[in-house]
Amino acid sequence: QVQLLESGGGLVQAGGSLRLSCVASGRTFSGYSMAWFRQAPGKEREFLAAMSRMGGITDYSDSVKGRFTISRDNAKNTVYLQMNSLKPEDTAVYYCAGRDRIIPTRIPADFGSWGQGTQVTVSS
Repeated sequence: QVQLLESGGGLVQAGGSLRLSCVASGRTFSGYSMAWFRQAPGKEREFLAAMSRMGGITDYSDSVKGRFTISRDNAKNTVYLQMNSLKPEDTAVYYCAGRDRIIPTRIPADFGSWGQGTQVTVSS
């Protein structure tokens, strides 16, 4: 499986923006569909956004559609999550995940590669 490392988390005020990055190593990144999930304390892991291997297909949860944008640069082995108009309820640990299939899904168990997570805290 590909190894993943997230960065870009931090503390931001409500209404602000952050861009998360996830760098892949160990396998051919372009062979993986990618997704972002998050998990808040006491809650289940939540799907946010996903992108197919070549970027032609994207999928967003209703909770972030219009505010978050997933993108990828296969030449840099990196997937991004641009987060705008952040809200306190967006506070969570954010994870990127990889799946060695053309099409991503919304189901965490379908992804075989996970990063260690990066904390995002949105203050009111």
